[in-house]
Amino acid sequence: MDKKRLLNIGYWVVFAALVGAFAYTKGWIFTNFESITAEQAYQRIQSDEKSVIVDVRTPEEFSQGHIKGAILIPLQTLDQNLGLLNGVKAQSIIVYCHSGNRSVAASRLLVKNGFTPLNLKGGISEWSAKGFPTVQ
Repeated sequence: MDKKRLLNIGYWVVFAALVGAFAYTKGWIFTNFESITAEQAYQRIQSDEKSVIVDVRTPEEFSQGHIKGAILIPLQTLDQNLGLLNGVKAQSIIVYCHSGNRSVAASRLLVKNGFTPLNLKGGISEWSAKGFPTVQ
């Protein structure tokens, strides 16, 4: 094989790896948790007063508006604060962030620790775009 062909194959391998990594971080592949739409989350919250909602954004983002009843546990501290959720381990937990990226990482961590997360696709951005209420 000549150098040019090897280089071309190398580019395709790197490209495939980047696409795979992107799809993984978005929760499109290799997920062991469910992702739900803003509409599904809203319906679930309205029909079940015991819905557990976890916001994994920063305190600053949380203070600008969040889903009513949400518990703030920033992604950076989630692994150290799993004890806050032990009482609801048997329940589904709606997890959200700003756009759905951090909540995928949080959902992966929650599953690894025996929880059942429901990742909110599109995060609070999608929630707000659909006109669902937030509180400050």
